Amino acid sequence: MKNIDHYPKSIKKAIRYIKQDATKEQLEEIRQLIENAIKLRSLKVD
Repeated sequence: MKNIDHYPKSIKKAIRYIKQDATKEQLEEIRQLIENAIKLRSLKVD
């Protein structure tokens, strides 16, 4: 994985949460939220 130091603090905190505290159900919900956000952003950029 690349160094995340150049990302915003909120991304760093989210990654820490995913690695340390999230339950399996939360991981699936987070995955869906992130995938949807990326899809929407990709459509706007194109």
